Parts: sequence; structure tokens; C-alpha cells
Amino acid sequence: MTTQPQPAGSWLNAPAHHAWLASEGQRLLSFAKASRLADGFGNLDDKGQLPANAVAETMNTARMTHSFAMAHAMGLPGYAELVEHGVAALSGPLRDNTHGGWFAAAHAVDGNTGKAAYLHAFVALAASSAVVAGAPGAQALLNQAIQMIEQFFWSEEEGVMLESFAQDWSGLEAYRGANSNMHATEAFLALADVTADTRWLDRALRIVERVIHTHAASNRFMVIEHFDTQWTPLFGYNEDNPADGFRPYGITPGHGFEWARLVLHLEAARLQAGLATPDWLVTDAKGLFASACDYAWAVDGAPGIVYTLDWNQRPVVRERLHWTHAEASAAAQALLKRTFDPHYETWYRRFWEFCDAHFIDRIHGSWHHELSPQNQPSSKIWGGKPDLYHAWQAVLLPTLPLAPSMASALGRGCYEIGRASCRERVS
Repeated sequence: MTTQPQPAGSWLNAPAHHAWLASEGQRLLSFAKASRLADGFGNLDDKGQLPANAVAETMNTARMTHSFAMAHAMGLPGYAELVEHGVAALSGPLRDNTHGGWFAAAHAVDGNTGKAAYLHAFVALAASSAVVAGAPGAQALLNQAIQMIEQFFWSEEEGVMLESFAQDWSGLEAYRGANSNMHATEAFLALADVTADTRWLDRALRIVERVIHTHAASNRFMVIEHFDTQWTPLFGYNEDNPADGFRPYGITPGHGFEWARLVLHLEAARLQAGLATPDWLVTDAKGLFASACDYAWAVDGAPGIVYTLDWNQRPVVRERLHWTHAEASAAAQALLKRTFDPHYETWYRRFWEFCDAHFIDRIHGSWHHELSPQNQPSSKIWGGKPDLYHAWQAVLLPTLPLAPSMASALGRGCYEIGRASCRERVS
């Protein structure tokens, strides 16, 4: 496999486009700084302010720490202290000092004392990025995260992450989820780079083999999200709560895009490491992207990607979420780098044109988190502007190779433009 420089006409090779991405990234980062709380980072409202009842959450704290660590690693002043703050929060008020692992909110003030794979994957990602950024305490945090994953969540028998436990690590949930395993794949790619341990790439491949190459590939590359403990699909899961923010009913096209990108990162990482790399990885990535575009783009007559579809590819929740479009753009650029096919250039431009026209909020800052079916700002699923992670990664990824993982690439100076000596080409 080779990735090649794009032709002069590609946006991926256009200095003006990269300047636009950098400017948008700076805007996103500046807005997100206001999310700092004493015990971590919280969710901002539409105007970029913390609500009076804001609570530090592990998800946002981990995502912010990861994002700010990448900003620091790429040479932007003003973020090192925020990374340190995130590491301290994840090492203190967000952690269960009695049983180990992490609560959903600081000191479990929300009453949720369970331990979720989804959150622990993000803690591992944040810790690995903080290690790259050189943050004090980051290595100890990373060691803790790895210990929790290996001791409780990783199932060698199933080749996946187990979903959740009670506070004392009893009561394993009788559910297997694609979403938590998707973010575990993302975290494992980063762990492989930071620890130099290729076992994480083998584990990532096992996850992808089950979730994508077995289940999604046999379902027209529409990702099946919910399973029982025997990995039998639960097609009716949450049919009575279809707009759930984490476990919605049916098909979530945004995850098809996100998986497509991660599959390509895995392929590149395994090739760089000299590991056996199946040819079906790129084939599956193409299938995931095509399925998400074919079934979800403008499916209700208006531009944009709907949040969910039913099993007959009919829209269920028609709202457009910003993260879905960020991941669509990120997947398009990854496939363009990997295949050199102008088809992906067309989609890459289409997604950015849509984001520029509808999601970017030039009055109050950042991006609208959600749009209505008429592409107007909405808050049906999730109000405010809680998330830097997806949009920030979307403006960074076009500047980076497919491997190593994002923070490691930035820390090593491995950019796709402007630093030819640092390019890490895969061959």
C-alpha cells in the first residue's frame, strides 16, 4: 500500500485550504477554553458559557485533555496548563480511588457509579496524548488506564471490550456495543504508538474483524450497534428511545464514517509496524463510506446526514449532528489519501461546504452541535456546544498521515504538507 501526495488541484494540497483549517482550529480551541471547571471540563452552552449547574464529566474532560494535548504538541502556546489540569482531574476527582477506574462525573455526583468501557477508552486516549505532550502525571495516568483495560474490559476470549460494570467491578452488563469498541480501537492505535507495544494493534484488528468485517460487511456495510453477549444483533434495541445520545435505535451513519477512517488508520499502523495486514481493511473502509453516503446523505430531501436510519434505510431521527459531518469529512480525506480516487475529493469538498454553510457559528463561536431537519440550529438530542473533539480532529487530520496516530504524529512533526522530511509514508 502507498499513500501519495495529492495533485495540485486537490484541497489536501492547497495552502489556502490548510490555512482555512488552521484558522478554524484556532477558533475552536479558543472557544473550548471556557469549559474548564475545578474538577475537569464541562459542557458549554450555545454562547460558550458554563451553565450554573455545570458538572465536570469524564467524557468531556478526557476529550478536552486529548484535544489540548494535540494543540500543545503541534506548537500552540496556551494549552500546556490545560493539559495538566485535565490529567490532574482524571487522576483525582473523576477517578474512583476505592475500586479503581473512572466515574462518569466527578465524585459520581450524578449518582452513576458504574464503570463504562466507552469512558475508559477515552481516558486511555487522553492519557496517551498527554504523555506525548509531556504533561506531569500523564504516564501514571496512562499506566492506570492500561491496567483497568487489561484487568477488566478487554476480553481475550471475545476479542473485544466488555461494556460496563458496577462500581466494584461486579455485575458485567449483558450487552456488547459497537460504539465503545470503536473508541477502544481509536485508543488502541494511540497506545500502540506511545507504548511501542504492537499487541494493541492486534487487539484493534480483532475488534474490527468482529464488528466490521463480520457484522457490518454482511449488512451492506451498515454498522450494527447493539448486540447481546453472544454477539447476536439486537435490531430492536432502543426502538422506544430512538434519539438516545449514545445508544440510538437502528443505524448511525456517522459511525460508518468514523469506522471507515479508523480502519484505514489501523491498516497504515500495521503496515508501518511490519505486521500482517489483511487486504480487506481498505475494501471494508470503502464499503462503510459508500453505505453511509448512499443511505444517509440528503435521504429526506434536504442536504446533510441524518442522525439515524431504520433497517430499511428510512430516516428515523432526522436531525443533523455536527460530529457526524466532521467524521464524514475526516473519512473522505483518509480515503482520498489512501486511494487517490477523485470521488473522495468530491465528497470531501461537499462535506466542508455543508459544515461551512450550516454548522460553523460565526456569531457565538464554535459549531452548532445539532441542526433540525431544515438545517436550523436545534437541541432535540443534545443542547449547547459540548464537544471540541470531533470538529478539532476534522480540521487537523488533513494535515497528518494515516499513521502514526494523531498526537504521536504531531509530536514527531509528521505532517503531510510543508515538512517533507517528516512525512511518514507507508509502502
